[in-house]
Amino acid sequence: MKNPAVFFSTLFFCLILILAGCSTNPTTATATAGQPSANAAADPLPSWNDGPAKQAILDFVKTTTDKSNPKFVAPEDRIATFDQDGTTWVEHPIYSQVLFMFDRVGAMAPQHPEWKTKMPFKALLTGDKAAIDKFTLKDIEAIGMATSTGTTTEEFQQIVKDWMATAKHPRYDKPFPQMVYQPMLEVMKYLRDNGYKTYIVTGGGQDFVRAYSQQVYGIPPEQVIGSALETQYTYNKEGQGVLMRPPKLLLNNNFSGKPEDIYLFLGRHPKAAFGNSTGDQQMEEYAQASGGASLMMMVLHDDATREYAYGPAQGLPDSKVGTFTQALYDEAKAKGWTVISMKKDWKQIFSWEK
Repeated sequence: MKNPAVFFSTLFFCLILILAGCSTNPTTATATAGQPSANAAADPLPSWNDGPAKQAILDFVKTTTDKSNPKFVAPEDRIATFDQDGTTWVEHPIYSQVLFMFDRVGAMAPQHPEWKTKMPFKALLTGDKAAIDKFTLKDIEAIGMATSTGTTTEEFQQIVKDWMATAKHPRYDKPFPQMVYQPMLEVMKYLRDNGYKTYIVTGGGQDFVRAYSQQVYGIPPEQVIGSALETQYTYNKEGQGVLMRPPKLLLNNNFSGKPEDIYLFLGRHPKAAFGNSTGDQQMEEYAQASGGASLMMMVLHDDATREYAYGPAQGLPDSKVGTFTQALYDEAKAKGWTVISMKKDWKQIFSWEK
């Protein structure tokens, strides 16, 4: 059996941050995530400030869709991949899927009275920060397996959809579908309007993201590539065929797993890739290796006022959640990738900002 702890440890190492509490940034805006600005027709990227990052996107689309340009990209090769956490929506103070699993422990506790006295569940239910800080990989695996397996694929998707409809970000007090970055929604639409297929390529759970990708990003579930458990075909009590989610890891879609799984699902390089951390490095490299025109972009979180500031690239605070090292920053600059400064390049981060 493959070890699921590799995947779940990535999600859970920062679980203690939940219990540490988060600052509040209240707002009265109520706009829906992804709602286009009034001048969107004139400017496909109205939430971007004029500058090298915005221009790189405009130039890439113009170059690759102009048949007279030697770097023209055939429609069938127009693939753009986007990491999710920290690239298309907020990943701090903790990954959304970790919050989901934490909430699932609480929701499932009435059916598991033994959890009241059984570690690691007892620590989560009682908010024992000291015990959580000492979680082992075995503890983490137990939490992940208990909250994310043993259901049919359809049941799990409905559970995620129900959670997404009610769960709110701990700082902004906004539903998670509204925590998406408006500039990235505009890039996705602009690329699709010019014949590109947009894919979410995430280290998070593939089935988790597929449950809301259409609603949040306009991306159908078949265009989501992520870490995945195996599925098992069997029959329910009515004799109907169903797919179950057993506790076996199939894909760990992080680091080199991203280009490996992109090839597994698509059989070709992306021409554009968007990321924000060391987990996206190989995906960016794979896009650049496609030859011809390519666009590699990395989001640098350097706006502590409107969002968060972390790196540790460029002297920003270090972080285990969405680490962007100085070495990765230097590689990006040396290879001609575009580093997006949230503070400088994004006029607006969320659709509900005033």
